[in-house]
Amino acid sequence: MSILVDGGTRLIVQGITGREGTFHTEQMLTYGTRVVAGVTPGKGGMSVHGVPVYDTVREAAEATGANASVVFVPARFTAAGAYEAMEAGIPLIMTIAEHVPVHDMMGVYHTARRLGATVIGPNSFGVISPGRAKAGFMAHAIFSPGPVGILSRSATNCYETVYAMTRSGIGQSTCVGVGGDMIPGSTFVDLLPLLESDPETSAVVLIGEIGGGEEELAARYIVGMTKKVVALIAGKNAPTGRSMGHAGAIVSADGTGSAARKEELLRDAGALIAQSTEDIPGLLRGLGI
Repeated sequence: MSILVDGGTRLIVQGITGREGTFHTEQMLTYGTRVVAGVTPGKGGMSVHGVPVYDTVREAAEATGANASVVFVPARFTAAGAYEAMEAGIPLIMTIAEHVPVHDMMGVYHTARRLGATVIGPNSFGVISPGRAKAGFMAHAIFSPGPVGILSRSATNCYETVYAMTRSGIGQSTCVGVGGDMIPGSTFVDLLPLLESDPETSAVVLIGEIGGGEEELAARYIVGMTKKVVALIAGKNAPTGRSMGHAGAIVSADGTGSAARKEELLRDAGALIAQSTEDIPGLLRGLGI
């Protein structure tokens, strides 16, 4: 069944005429995703890889019945793109750019909840339901259909995990790039219920990292889940008080957001803790996957 994207997804690409938008539109089409429209202000009437381009998201949505959008625009324009999609009634928006200003994302976060939209990212690789559809820039060749849902703050750790799983014969139902910026549009706690209720997902892999409190909140939800969770927390050796790559990956001086604390709470909640991406296939096999 998968979550968020599937064969019924009708996708808009915001920023389709830019370098990244053009390249990844072609990749998504090749994968079989139904990319029905692109949006670049002032370039309506063009086409990119056979996809019609519109000046506004509202025009694109009304013309094509789109129900999702992926936003391939620079960080400073991401909030405006997300607002435009939400105001046009698009229920699912995936934002790709890294380092979107914190105040911009605060506004996007609260607007999405007011309007009932789901925003993924920023700093996200997107969402893929293997064999069905992808919306984003992930290297789809390493993914394979199967029963394990993945939520990840890190693209690299997700790719390493997926590659190891696929080589071990363990496929994925849906993989979501939650994103590594300080304020994500959707957190682990927002997304775990979707995987818990998905009949085709038998187990969940949660890939977190130091910084913030998302994993701690996820632990509280995991306690009541019927599906087993394997968790990996990246950044164990990061120095206190220094941001490590992602804007949200920073341990506070008092230890808040540390890997040790996150692992402790997740383990107490019943999750199996992986020490590296290479451990994950074996832990899943131990669960009968």
